[in-house]
Amino acid sequence: MARKKPPEKKGGAPEWMTTYGDLVTLLMCFFVLLFAFSSIDAQKFEAVMESFQGSAGVLSGGKALSEAPFVFDAMPESQTSKEQVVEMKKLEELKEKVEAYLEENNMQAQVELKLEERGLVIRFKDNVLFSPGSATINNESFRILDFLAGLLKTEELINEEIMVEGHTDNVPINTPIHPSNWELSTNRATNVVRYFVERSGFTPSRISAAGFSEYRPIASNETALGRAANRRVDIVVINRSETNGVNE
Repeated sequence: MARKKPPEKKGGAPEWMTTYGDLVTLLMCFFVLLFAFSSIDAQKFEAVMESFQGSAGVLSGGKALSEAPFVFDAMPESQTSKEQVVEMKKLEELKEKVEAYLEENNMQAQVELKLEERGLVIRFKDNVLFSPGSATINNESFRILDFLAGLLKTEELINEEIMVEGHTDNVPINTPIHPSNWELSTNRATNVVRYFVERSGFTPSRISAAGFSEYRPIASNETALGRAANRRVDIVVINRSETNGVNE
């Protein structure tokens, strides 16, 4: 009886190597594409490498962390965050100074301070700055306006933009000077701006006025208390980090 011949062994690499080789090739192509899409900043890379010098005793150097600005400013977001922190710190310090003045002069009930995303709102309630139906600044208000002007002209705040906003309740007005609440709110804001520019020497380009009439209420006009809350003048110290982000 004839012997059966053993099956012939196929030469070459195992079959699984073909699939493995394809996978490795695809991974290499993937990383090549990633590298092609990326960009390397030589200065940033060098600064990052310097930050490791001396940290493990392998590379020569004395500092464990480099002070090169590229390490901390590698991403645009980090610079934006730093600007926001600096700007908010300025506004918080300004708020504290105004609060101290209000407490010293017993004006907490007349002026409200609010730190919002758009900036610091210094809110003059009801008839603090103006008599009912009038756009002429009350003489007794000059002192606090002069105080604010002095703060806003300091070196730290000299470049901050200021918006003065006039608001009314919904009670109609019809006089030769103020045919409607639009004129009343706008004239009040404009007169505060003129006071800062003409009497306090503000640069006109950094300050502006807006009148909103009755159309931005913060309380219900159905009650006397609500209408009193809506009659207000807001001096807003603009948060520059927020406006820069919008404009970019």
